[in-house]
Amino acid sequence: MPVVALLTDFGSQDHYVGAMKGAILTVCPEASLVDLTHEIEAHDVTAGALALASAFRDFPPATVFVAVVDPGVGSPRRALALEAGGYRFVGPDNGILSLVMAEAEGAQAVHRIANAALLRPAVSATFHARDVFGPVAAHLARGLPIAEVGPRIDDPVRLAQPALREVGPGEWEATVVHVDRFGNLITNLFGRDLDRILAAAERDLRDVVVVVEGEILPLARTYADVPEGEGCALLGSSGRLEVAVHRGSAARMLGAAGGSPVRVRAVGTVL
Repeated sequence: MPVVALLTDFGSQDHYVGAMKGAILTVCPEASLVDLTHEIEAHDVTAGALALASAFRDFPPATVFVAVVDPGVGSPRRALALEAGGYRFVGPDNGILSLVMAEAEGAQAVHRIANAALLRPAVSATFHARDVFGPVAAHLARGLPIAEVGPRIDDPVRLAQPALREVGPGEWEATVVHVDRFGNLITNLFGRDLDRILAAAERDLRDVVVVVEGEILPLARTYADVPEGEGCALLGSSGRLEVAVHRGSAARMLGAAGGSPVRVRAVGTVL
């Protein structure tokens, strides 16, 4: 049974998600449809890209993802199909697929959706999720070779991402890229980065602290490693360093938000 996973900013109040599912099932009635999320903040392409990159590896190989956060719908922006990491993705060429491109392993192929035979007969200028992306995803789920959606391209839009910076001996600066519903501050520092930092510093987790808005926090394994109401930093389920408060909101307690700096420091290094 082919799996098609859906990520949008449509919410659940209107008919949009249901109509998109109907268009997919019309082409591929045997598909198993999974809602990754439809609660991305309206028009927040970066949040959609982050959610997609954080979750795609949790699905079975050959899953097809429909990722639609598309404030440019109906404009000249391209529609894309991507093959990467053993998965397939369809979405607008606005950067929503770019974090998957950056993080997926192995060969990748990006194609512009140009085969009109794959689309619904009448394409609305304002609902490409139903009329373009959904049907194309359904055809891919049925085994259509990705090359048949249209020509290959080598210049997809890529979101600018903050870089992890070494700012001094034994000290690095990450950036908050997302705040989740629990108030956890998700950063651009990955587990592989932390491994490199620890190896360079020749220290273990107990010898590293994280500094956010002037607050010095321990590096922990899980939220409950600190008392309730206290903060810590840890590697979250997405493989990124996050700052959290045990049963509380780090964003509220620390006054931090997207774009806030997060310092990772070996104990004994002067700020």
